[in-house]
Order: sequence, then C-alpha cells, then structure tokens
Amino acid sequence: MSKLRSLQEPSFLILTALAAAPQHGYGIITDVERISEGELRLRAGTLYAALDRLQAEGLIAEDREEIVDGRLRRYYRLTEDGGRRLTAEAARLQRNARTAVTRLRAHHIGGTA
Repeated sequence: MSKLRSLQEPSFLILTALAAAPQHGYGIITDVERISEGELRLRAGTLYAALDRLQAEGLIAEDREEIVDGRLRRYYRLTEDGGRRLTAEAARLQRNARTAVTRLRAHHIGGTA
C-alpha cells in the first residue's frame, strides 16, 4: 500500500463510528461525540461535507434509505477500503502514542502514562 496522508480526526472518528454498523447522519454525530468523550461535536454541514469526501474516496458507501416521520434518512456504511484505511490509521496512531509514552517515561515527564 502506498503511503497515505493521515486522516483528520473527524474523518477518523466517522469511520470508527461506521465500523460498528451502518448509521444515518444524526446517529454518526452522536456516536462521534460519544467516542470522543465530548471532545468533538460535529455540525451537520461539517458531517455531510466529510461524508461526501469519504464517499468520493471510496471509504464509505450509502447503505440504504428510509422515510422516518416524513423525512429521508440515509444510512452510510464502511467499505472494505474504508476498513483497511481505518486499520492502517489506527495502527499509525498506536505507534506514535507508544513512542510518545516510551519517551515520556524515559525522561520521567508527565507522571504515569
């Protein structure tokens, strides 16, 4: 696999949310907020721009549509390419975090990590 640029945090968390199961927009917004422990609150405009970009990159796809209370609800799912990209990004972040913790411990910085 060629070297890919790292995912921005919102994209990483959207893919993470979709790794559990297909979800609609509001479900993704609430799941991302839960995953990030409230650190990231996506607005609808930001979410749908990210979904369009992730879909254009082949990382997610439309799963299905439903009408709920007279409104269209579109569900998105993680694609195989999206799963591979999320796996690679998670591994990259783990490597970086492991290096940071090792260096902090070596220099007794930051207490217990």
